[in-house]
Amino acid sequence: MTGFHVSVGDEVSFSKTVSESDVYMFAGITGDFAPNHVNKAYMEKSRYAKRIAHGALIVGYMSTASTMAIAQCRSGEETPVSLGYDRLRFVAPVFLGDTITVRYRIEAIDTEKRRSIADIQVTNQHDEIAAVGKHILKWVPNE
Repeated sequence: MTGFHVSVGDEVSFSKTVSESDVYMFAGITGDFAPNHVNKAYMEKSRYAKRIAHGALIVGYMSTASTMAIAQCRSGEETPVSLGYDRLRFVAPVFLGDTITVRYRIEAIDTEKRRSIADIQVTNQHDEIAAVGKHILKWVPNE
């Protein structure tokens, strides 16, 4: 296997308006009913003045972008699996009703270890950075 399935510079993006139902369904699935996410009256008293989406939900949207990147790659003899996220930071809150865009860009490839590393940036509708991170994919031979 000399070639690789993705190239440095390959990029996809995914946009979505984060809805109240997204946050409540995520809270129900995970059991994370922290008031920051589900209690409007509580958050109105905070400096944020409104509810904030779960950081892990935003990571889920990062995973969506990863899936999109994999879908357009040149794979067949290897299966890409996530090894995780590094340098993940929530730079600014994502509020219910914000429209976020996840940009997923391949920034490095390690052909010996069969890994690709992507730079991820999440911005809101005002082009403000909400989250950043690195995603590592391991390309596992199918045999």
